[in-house]
Amino acid sequence: MTEEQHARNFPVSWDQLHRDAKALAWRLVNQGPNGGQWAGIIAITRGGLVPAAIIARELDVRIIDTICVASYDHKTQGGITILKSVEGLVEKEGAGWLIIDDLVDTGKTAKVVREIIPKAHLATVYSKPEGRPMVDTFVTEVSQDTWIHFPWDLEPQYVQPIAGREN
Repeated sequence: MTEEQHARNFPVSWDQLHRDAKALAWRLVNQGPNGGQWAGIIAITRGGLVPAAIIARELDVRIIDTICVASYDHKTQGGITILKSVEGLVEKEGAGWLIIDDLVDTGKTAKVVREIIPKAHLATVYSKPEGRPMVDTFVTEVSQDTWIHFPWDLEPQYVQPIAGREN
């Protein structure tokens, strides 16, 4: 589904993203398998970087790694390419580790990451119904036909009021 095919737009501000990532941290606090602590965080790049930083601070996690995945351009989701993996860095197939991403959409990226780190806990800030089964914890669910506009992809500009739009 391309951006143009989405019936709804959901712009997320920096403040809202921070509040939602912190809400995700509240759901994850004391949930790690090591006396409530997580072994570390793995951010799915690029979208998971900002939420992972917020969650790492809130959960007092100091060990952070990335799995670098390319699947989206600014309009569509394409094929999945692993640019950098964590193989060899995470023992026991990721047991005790927390994977963070901004969004699970179709679940394709989550599925590939889960194949690499099957025992890690996958948490996202936002979830869509198709990808929801791939996620262990999330904060906000939006409809599948919603395009989420993250703050790092936006610039301030005029937007036509909803009542004046053709859709």
